[in-house]
Amino acid sequence: MYTFANLTRTLNRSAIYLRGLQSRFELPECDGASYSDAYLDLLKKLLHLRTLFIPEETLRNLWQIEKKLLQLLHADSTGSITWFLDACGARTHPKQRLLLTNYNMGVEIPSKTLQLGLNFADRLPELFSGREMGEDALCLLNDYLKLYARIPSDIKAELPMVRAAARWGRQFLKEI
Repeated sequence: MYTFANLTRTLNRSAIYLRGLQSRFELPECDGASYSDAYLDLLKKLLHLRTLFIPEETLRNLWQIEKKLLQLLHADSTGSITWFLDACGARTHPKQRLLLTNYNMGVEIPSKTLQLGLNFADRLPELFSGREMGEDALCLLNDYLKLYARIPSDIKAELPMVRAAARWGRQFLKEI
């Protein structure tokens, strides 16, 4: 478990920057040493993707879609305030996981198939199903896949510049 100060040191980012990230991604602020490894993993992933020049707007849109998809699949039944990022530290079945929440969908992503109707919650069902209320997990998954599909090509395009910057940085440090 980490304090907020530990997060700032580990991520080499200012408190103002991390608070802004928490605010923009609607992440909970924890008291004391309450930040989990999964929380840190999510922040690292966001920073890595931003370093690779993935627009924050794209990441926020993905984040919102992933959270909504998980709600429709009733993955929010743990009672944890960080239920949407608790899987971020998981390492098994990486091809089956959503990009940001790292939630295991049970099928490879992209796949366009879901096992609908799973309800992990211990609560009474809603009066109307999500589909009757206009929410459709497959539509959300389709929106997610459209955003997700652009990220690998954007990363491939940016990697040469990031590698060149790292080489330049190493050379610069040798020279001073």
